[in-house]
Amino acid sequence: MPSPTTCGSLLQELQVIWDEIGESDSERDKMLLELEQDCLDIYRRKVERTRKYKADLHQSLADAEAEIACLVSALGEHASFSRGKGTLKQQISAIRSILEDLRSKKEQRIKEFSGIQFQIAQISSEIAGNGQSINSVDAQVDECDLTVKKLGELKAHLRELQNEKNLRLQKVNNNLSTIHELSLVLSINFLETVNEVHPSLSDSKNVQSKSISNDTIARLTGVIHLLKQEKQQRLQKLQSLGNALIKLWDLLETPVNEQRKVDHVTSLVSSSVDEVSMLGCLALDVIEQMEVEVEHLNEYKASKMKELVFKRQHELEEIYKGVHMDVDSDAARQILISLIDSGNVDLSDLLSSMDDQIAKAKEESLSRKDILDKVEKWKHGAKEEQWLDDYEKDENRYSAGRGAHKNLKRAEKARILISKLPSVVENLIAKVKAWEAEKRIPFLYDKVPLLSILEEYTTQCQKREEEKRRCREQKRLQEQFAAEQEAIYGSRPSIKKPLCQSTSTNTMAGTPVGRRFTTPSGRHVISGGKERRESIRVTKPIPLNYVALPKDDSVSH
Repeated sequence: MPSPTTCGSLLQELQVIWDEIGESDSERDKMLLELEQDCLDIYRRKVERTRKYKADLHQSLADAEAEIACLVSALGEHASFSRGKGTLKQQISAIRSILEDLRSKKEQRIKEFSGIQFQIAQISSEIAGNGQSINSVDAQVDECDLTVKKLGELKAHLRELQNEKNLRLQKVNNNLSTIHELSLVLSINFLETVNEVHPSLSDSKNVQSKSISNDTIARLTGVIHLLKQEKQQRLQKLQSLGNALIKLWDLLETPVNEQRKVDHVTSLVSSSVDEVSMLGCLALDVIEQMEVEVEHLNEYKASKMKELVFKRQHELEEIYKGVHMDVDSDAARQILISLIDSGNVDLSDLLSSMDDQIAKAKEESLSRKDILDKVEKWKHGAKEEQWLDDYEKDENRYSAGRGAHKNLKRAEKARILISKLPSVVENLIAKVKAWEAEKRIPFLYDKVPLLSILEEYTTQCQKREEEKRRCREQKRLQEQFAAEQEAIYGSRPSIKKPLCQSTSTNTMAGTPVGRRFTTPSGRHVISGGKERRESIRVTKPIPLNYVALPKDDSVSH
């Protein structure tokens, strides 16, 4: 193994070489001096490099401290550090771990800031409706402020934007749902409609990608407004057609099974806009179908209009007849025939006019109904009064004949009813007067003023009462005469029927019925055979021994 080379061995080798060369001492000293200078230069350069390295270490340490200070400030950290003790390398090694930790925190914080700012930019772009794709690289992060406070502010702003996005998305979905419902009712293409607003709205799979800009929401609102207007117009048109159909059905007396074929239309006549939600019920083809049906029925109505006019006239006459109002049917029909044959009148207008007359007649009949009901009650009472009058004059009414018990019950009820007649007539007269005062026309009953009939009836009642009083007085005189004759001759004369009693009665269970007759003034009154009794009184003189049995005596007998 060779011995290591040293400066001394090299110098010895140099001395040997010089000896062999024969160098002089001066040359040798000169060369040695150069060698010393070269060595000095080498040492000096080495020291300079070492000094520079030390300065670099100091600078690195200072830079690390400055970077740590910046990171601490940017991150908002409150940690403190010190160089510690030891050599420069030891200090740098100690501070490097702190620096790496802060750099890692900074990098992580930058990622968080970048992610949040990217979401903020993306949502803001969606709200603004820019339609530009946002790249996460484009998100600029301010590295001088990476504090937790700033991060919290960004997160709060992001939450606000997310909430606004959710609200807008919900609003868009609600608008789309409303448009879909309206599209189903109106039978229009939903996807084409919303695609015209924004292409993203027709994508049902990617819900989050739908446009939520102000412009999109405003356009959706406008579409809804237009569709609602269209729905309103179509409903009004269909309701008008439905009402026309119903009127034509009533006019033409269309069978119910034929009417049921368009129940889906007529059921909408009284519906409001919000109540209409049936699929396709307001489609254009439905409206066109109804228009064709109405046109067809109008054509059919024109061919039957004359028949309908006379049917309306008959209905009008029946209404007047039902409430005992005067109407000249023949003259009215002759006028209608003349109008129709002349061709100068629109039959539809004529029908409409007759419908108005029918409505007016019904209204007038309602105003007379209460009075007419009381008239019927009075007529029934007067009829029972006449029957009872004839019944009580029948001497065989208590016989065991067939139906006698029924007549007894009827007579009992008749007496109760007759006892109420005065108040019924009085109340009826008051109501008729009130009606005439309100209408300012007389209340006619079969062409005769009802008040005249009632007054005539009242007068006849008074005459009958007077006649009964006179019969009772005559009976008293005859009984007195009979008593005197019995006292003179010792026997009682036979008693004959008084003239004030009818000679024609039903002995088995007859029910005489009062009849109507016309007075010289043309008034209709209730008559129960009074004229017959008066004629008997006129043509047959009263015998002196005539005795009239009162009703009470006949009943007790």
